[in-house]
Amino acid sequence: MYTIRTATINDVETIRDLAEKTWWPTYGPLLDSEQISFMLGEIYSVGKIKSQLENDTQSYLILEEDGKPVAFAGYSAREEDAEIYKLHKLYCLPETQGKGYGKILIEAVIQKTLDAGKYTLDLNVNRHNKAKNFYEKMGFVIAYEEDIPIGKYWMNDYVMRKEL
Repeated sequence: MYTIRTATINDVETIRDLAEKTWWPTYGPLLDSEQISFMLGEIYSVGKIKSQLENDTQSYLILEEDGKPVAFAGYSAREEDAEIYKLHKLYCLPETQGKGYGKILIEAVIQKTLDAGKYTLDLNVNRHNKAKNFYEKMGFVIAYEEDIPIGKYWMNDYVMRKEL
């Protein structure tokens, strides 16, 4: 049994814990450990998540299985174009993959996007991440490639888009 709830400021450590537990198995085959540690520190710092939640610059959904947080999604309007929503983060604990939680969270973000009167949802995915196939099954298509600097590293991504 699962439930989805909107994250609050009290969920900062839950989000950080889920990120830590999902990033290593997800990115370990793609990036060196120094880069993973750096990016986790940058993207999932207490201050960063707290600021996003307090200033409504990013919303988070937490999916719980039998009361235990096992997956999360982060989304917002795009900074560059408020007519497009962006799925910033979608991570499920490895032991829950295959249960459909990623699909459930994407559908929840799609509903939030539609509720906001928007009809386009974008996401970034590492060009070598197997999740790309999952996103394609969910109806996303590659819109373009994007290389984003983060510290001394680069995120080499596809920007994928779904028209709703």
